[in-house]
Amino acid sequence: MKIELDNQQIEFHVEYGPRKKLSIQIYPSGLIIVKAPKHTEDEVIMNAVRQQGDKIVKQLRAIEAARTPSKIREYEEEGKFLHLGKYYFLHELIETQGRTEEELRADLKKFYFTSCKKVINERIKIYQKQLKVTPKSFVIEESRTKWGSCNSAKQLTFNYRLAMAPIEVIDYVVIHELCHLLHMNHDRSFWRRVGSIMKDYKEKEAYLARYGQDMSL
Repeated sequence: MKIELDNQQIEFHVEYGPRKKLSIQIYPSGLIIVKAPKHTEDEVIMNAVRQQGDKIVKQLRAIEAARTPSKIREYEEEGKFLHLGKYYFLHELIETQGRTEEELRADLKKFYFTSCKKVINERIKIYQKQLKVTPKSFVIEESRTKWGSCNSAKQLTFNYRLAMAPIEVIDYVVIHELCHLLHMNHDRSFWRRVGSIMKDYKEKEAYLARYGQDMSL
């Protein structure tokens, strides 16, 4: 579900279960989960999220701030940047000769978008066979809080910054979103399916929460 809070579109997932009260959880990755009693009406859920709007926006901004690198990026030949979990000199990733800092930043972002699309496409082909699912399409986008998402139309989105992560962490996000084609909510069945493909998925979640701040331009 989606809602507009403080002039920005916020996406959250709903988990229905045998509980008496509705609760809202925000994870270090920026994922928002609303846990609601069975048969709770959408408007009731939306109102509950609106009431917690200030708190939600504040936490999401804190997550975004935590992802901001503590050191200034050096857009020069010897500046180092992550790609697939390893650091490379900038000139190893893109052409640097005769480029301004603004051009280098733009070229590097374009490099990450292209790399991410290629890797995600390859990993989807592997894991969709194992999970016996087929997404309608996928896109690479820029997001401040989400590593990936899946909608009811079976369309997947992935954050271009995943190109900076180790391949096994990318695999986790791919598996996570593909599993949503089977289970749209984060219920026990969903996590069991994720775990059936990647037993140590919690370690990959922890990596994103801990090192996500370094995966930035």
